[in-house]
Formats: sequence, C-alpha cells, structure tokens
Amino acid sequence: MDLAGVLLALLLVLVLVVSLLSNLLVLLCFVYSTEIRKQVAGVFLVNLSFCNLLLTVLNMPFTLLGILRSQQPLGGCVCKAVGFLETFLTSNTMLSMAALSIDKWIAVVFPLSYTNKMRYKDAVILMGYSWLHSLTFPLVSLFYSWVDYNSVYASCTLHLKEETERRRFTVFTIVFHSTSFMLSLVILCFTYLKVLKVARFHCKRIDIITMQTLVLLVDIHPSVKQRCLNEQKRRRQRATKKISIFIGSFVICFGPYIITRLIELIPFVTINYYWGIISKCLTYSKAASDPFVYSLLRQQYKKVLINIVNRILKRDLYPSSGYNSSLDTENDYCLHRTN
Repeated sequence: MDLAGVLLALLLVLVLVVSLLSNLLVLLCFVYSTEIRKQVAGVFLVNLSFCNLLLTVLNMPFTLLGILRSQQPLGGCVCKAVGFLETFLTSNTMLSMAALSIDKWIAVVFPLSYTNKMRYKDAVILMGYSWLHSLTFPLVSLFYSWVDYNSVYASCTLHLKEETERRRFTVFTIVFHSTSFMLSLVILCFTYLKVLKVARFHCKRIDIITMQTLVLLVDIHPSVKQRCLNEQKRRRQRATKKISIFIGSFVICFGPYIITRLIELIPFVTINYYWGIISKCLTYSKAASDPFVYSLLRQQYKKVLINIVNRILKRDLYPSSGYNSSLDTENDYCLHRTN
C-alpha cells in the first residue's frame, strides 16, 4: 500500500475513534439526564446517534479493511448485509437531521404552540416514517442484487455488476438520492432559513432597545457603549454561524459522495480510486461531527457530562445546601429552547 493509502487509512481510523466516542457520549447523556429525555428533540438526537454508532461499528471497520487489503475483505453474504446497513443508516441519518430542523423550526417560529404541534407522538411518527423510507431502498437494491463490494470506495455499497441493468439502476440511484439527500437538504434550507429570519428579527428588536437605552444614558463611558455595540454584532453573527454549520456540514460531508455516485452513472466516466475513498471518508466524518453540531457543544450537554464526571470521581458539584433543583430544571428548559 502506498503513502496515499496509508494516509487515507489513518484518516478513517481517526474518524472512527471520534465518531465512536462522541456518539456514545450523546447516548450516555440521554440515559443520564431526565431533562434531556423529556425533550421531544431527544428522540431525533437518539435516533441520529444510534444510526451513527451502528455505521461506525459495522461499516467503517470493513471499509478500513478494504483500504488496507485493496480487495474485498468479506464474504458475499456478509458484504451484502454490510452494504444493506450502510444504505439504510445513511438515509436514516439524513432524514433524522431533517426532522431535527423541523423541530427547531416549530420551536422558534411557533413557540406558543410548540407543545401542541410537536409532541412525543409526533416525533415517533416522524421517526417511523424515516425508518420505513430508509428501509425501502436497500430492500429494493438487495432484491435486484445491486449490493456488492465496490473497489472505487473500498466498501460494500450500491454497485452495478450487469450492464444490462444500467438503465434501471440509474433510475433507482437518482430516485434514492433525490428522496434522501435532496429532500433532506431542501427541508434543512427551508426550516433553518425561517429560523434565521426570526432570529434576525429578534436581534434587530434587541438592538433597537439597546440603542435607545444608550442614547438615554448620556454619561455612560465610551468603552461601555463600544462593548454594547460589539455584543450586538456578535449576536447577529451567532445565529448565522449556527445555521451555516447545520447546512454547511450536511452539504460538505454528503455532497461530494452523492455527486460522485451520480456522475459514475454515465457509462464512459471512471471515478478515481483516491477520490472515491476521500468522498466516502467525508460521509463517515458526518457521523463524527453530528454529536458536536447538535449536542455536545450545547451548555445542557456539557453540564450533564460534568455531572457524570463528578459522580465518577465522587465529587459534590453543588456543595451548597441552598441548591434549588427547580431552578436547575427551569434553566435546562430555557437552554433547550434557546439552543
């Protein structure tokens, strides 16, 4: 194996380790925290982390073996099972992100009716559709024997073996990516842009109140005024940054692989081996980044992790006897609504 292959293998190992640890931490927080379990969005986050964890444990190692051996590392039946799971899990994670964006949209745009519009029952229905949708395409591909080892991506995935079925396989691939990647991307863009619009409106309203206050406070020190203006600027940028991360990470991680799979449908096009592996690693990197994008960087999850660490180390995080548990519950709820 050449140097490029070694670097790609090391990259995949890094992605695998980060994805395994981070997704386990998300599931641990869900099990440990009652407040997180009460949140409807927790259903989507658990489903997303669970799918990412399965993808990490069941698919990434076999792709790593494919890179190291430069050949199919598994038997035919095992390879088909791994390819089936990859198609199912990848589609399910995309739809889970779309469901999370819908939940965020309802929470921000319709805050007063959120509890009526998005209940646990509604979340379970959305996840049920996600599972049925995601199972349909791998079942069809398995029926037509379109799941096999693909040397371009060094993994067991969708693969056309008979040229006589190219037209049917082409239609299947286009429909599959249109109803998973494109559908999820459209939902992400629509919902998060609506969220950004509302966030900018609130920021503008806060800025107006702040400026009116600064005008009244004629004796205020110039440095204080400047800090207020800087905070206004950071507040406006914060919402845009979060939305850009949600949509940008989705496009950057999945886009190159989806485009490559569509381009290779053209009969005379040959995909470069190293590019195929890189695009595959990018899709795997989404499993490693999702826990940070959606969960672990939020204050509520940080607090839960600190509590877990302190319990393991047998430290008393709240030594004061005046600790108010109801206040903690209220703060957790506010963090959920703002994050």
